[in-house]
Amino acid sequence: MSSFTKIKFNVNGQEKHLRIKSSLLLIDLIRDVLKLKGTKPGCLEGECGACTVLVNGAAVNSCLYLAVNIHGKELVTIEGLSTVEHPLHPIQQKMLEHGAVQCGFCSCGIVLETKAFSDECRKEGKIPTRREVKKSLEGHLCRCTGYIKIIDAAEDYLTHPSV
Repeated sequence: MSSFTKIKFNVNGQEKHLRIKSSLLLIDLIRDVLKLKGTKPGCLEGECGACTVLVNGAAVNSCLYLAVNIHGKELVTIEGLSTVEHPLHPIQQKMLEHGAVQCGFCSCGIVLETKAFSDECRKEGKIPTRREVKKSLEGHLCRCTGYIKIIDAAEDYLTHPSV
């Protein structure tokens, strides 16, 4: 018998109150309940990074995160980075400029990981090295583009965030 839990959280700037199964994974809440399809189910084992979202600003694999744990927290999906005035976040723009997007399956997770890392660097007042940029993207698999263009785009954004 499944148990249900009431949760309250903020997703992409909107407050939500839901009653969900206690066993529901965050990726399933995002895709099936909230109908936000930018978060991709890849390996479903926390190995590929395609399902990465931000929880209170930290990058998490939504395929490993129980949805009940989002209670009282802020969730940002790839859809939450765009606005009517700015349909592409500057990280997404850098990905396009560097040719770091092909099929796009991995892109959403990489963009959100880069955002989390960038926010962390800004808090610390540091500009990361290329090696640190590479390290921040560990756990994100890409089968199309290759990693050089992705790292170039992330590094460009991380060293020139206001551009």
